[in-house]
Amino acid sequence: SAPSLPTSFLHSNKMSEVEKAFRKFAIYGDTSASGNDMMGKNFSKMCKECGVMDGKAVTGTDIDIVFNKVKTKGARTITFAEFQQAMKELCGKRFKGKSPEEALQAVYGLIEGKEPGSAGTTKATKVGGVERLTDTSKYTGSHKERFDESGKGKGLAGRQDLTDNSGYVGAYKGAGTYDQTH
Repeated sequence: SAPSLPTSFLHSNKMSEVEKAFRKFAIYGDTSASGNDMMGKNFSKMCKECGVMDGKAVTGTDIDIVFNKVKTKGARTITFAEFQQAMKELCGKRFKGKSPEEALQAVYGLIEGKEPGSAGTTKATKVGGVERLTDTSKYTGSHKERFDESGKGKGLAGRQDLTDNSGYVGAYKGAGTYDQTH
């Protein structure tokens, strides 16, 4: 079973750094998340990015098993207290040969101050013809009118044909002269 730790350690300054990291990973990719509890995918992302999961001593399967072990039955998330329990379970596996306290310190050392990275997310492409296609300074015709000199889009004003409702045909020279002649 998991080793019991002195409560002074759990409320130490180090803990707040770990808790900050926990909250950042808890809200990652979920706009409605409060940061108080963490989904399984975010837990596994955190373990992967912080180096808790190394692929040898601790694998993705281990992470999932521990997550399901510590969470409340029927729940889909873990609280920070359950997260601490999960770290106690994993630290012994990750740092074999160290005392439970040292192993837990080492695991928290990996997590401190970390934030979710965006490794593997899609980046804007600038390869080949895309660079030329997205350079607004090279636009001609009606497309050129959609952007100002700096290349910033004008929004709706640049997309709409603003109609002239004066009642005269476009390019008519004598517009507004009817009242004078009659």
